[in-house]
Amino acid sequence: MRIIPAIDIIEGKCVRLTKGDYTTQKIYNEDPLEVAKAFEDIGVTSLHLVDLDGAKAKSIVNHRVLEKLATHTGLKIDFGGGLKSDADLKIAFECGAQQITGGSVAVKNPEIFKRWLVEYGSDKIILGADVKRDRIAVSGWMETSEESIIPFVKKYQEAGVEYVVCTDISKDGMLEGPAFALYESLLSACPEIKLIASGGVSDISELPLLADLGCNGVIIGKAIYEKKISLKRLESYILENT
Repeated sequence: MRIIPAIDIIEGKCVRLTKGDYTTQKIYNEDPLEVAKAFEDIGVTSLHLVDLDGAKAKSIVNHRVLEKLATHTGLKIDFGGGLKSDADLKIAFECGAQQITGGSVAVKNPEIFKRWLVEYGSDKIILGADVKRDRIAVSGWMETSEESIIPFVKKYQEAGVEYVVCTDISKDGMLEGPAFALYESLLSACPEIKLIASGGVSDISELPLLADLGCNGVIIGKAIYEKKISLKRLESYILENT
């Protein structure tokens, strides 16, 4: 199971929100590159980079941050937030993203998302399935769709999706543990997907439990920034499990 730290960007700065609420914004570092290099130094190879300004604006905003991180680190960057058009996707890949996550676009413009899967390949396009009370949330989690999580993922699995990032919004930033039951039911229904768990990680002891469920990766954000999981401990975990 891959360890994937998250860097969320507002106005070029590394921030965290709670339950996706922009009014809860807390700045942790004004230099995302410094944060990314610290992750790379402990053996991390993948990074989840989220353009929160882009999610709100519904088009890519912080592509220069992406370009800087891709240029100055060797991290495999999955980029999301505001990717709604072919032009957004082109910018993201040209600026160094190795994968992109599409959530809102998969709900609102399924034909575009399916075309991206065909054009770029399932190894490049990740389905973002962010859940609020079983329904898929969109537009920076400010809206809730009528799509239910398991049928939504199944539909896209049939369309060729390989990777799925799933966040239980009620867990996000709460440091109360991941949504184990949600991931178990999702993997039971769709055993072939490469599921990336996101939201709620609070302690290193939760990581083997997610691995045992069959998760392909886990995104960790606030637990690192609030020092619930130290970089030193995370480094040890990565060394022990590679």
